[in-house]
Amino acid sequence: MSATTIGAIVGAAIDHLSGSEDSDVDGAIVGAVAANVLKVAVPIAATWAIGWLVLRGAGAAWDKATGRASAD
Repeated sequence: MSATTIGAIVGAAIDHLSGSEDSDVDGAIVGAVAANVLKVAVPIAATWAIGWLVLRGAGAAWDKATGRASAD
């Protein structure tokens, strides 16, 4: 199953459990959209976090190699 399908199923289930008077279709649509947004946002956030950690590590290694104190 793709993430969009799973998101639609979860969204419909949540919408059904909320006890709203409307159909579960709008919950499925919101779930599918949320899944697609997360397919883009999670890799971007992970790439940013790894890049930040590498940059911090490279800065610390450079400071250690040159004997300079960190500017923190």
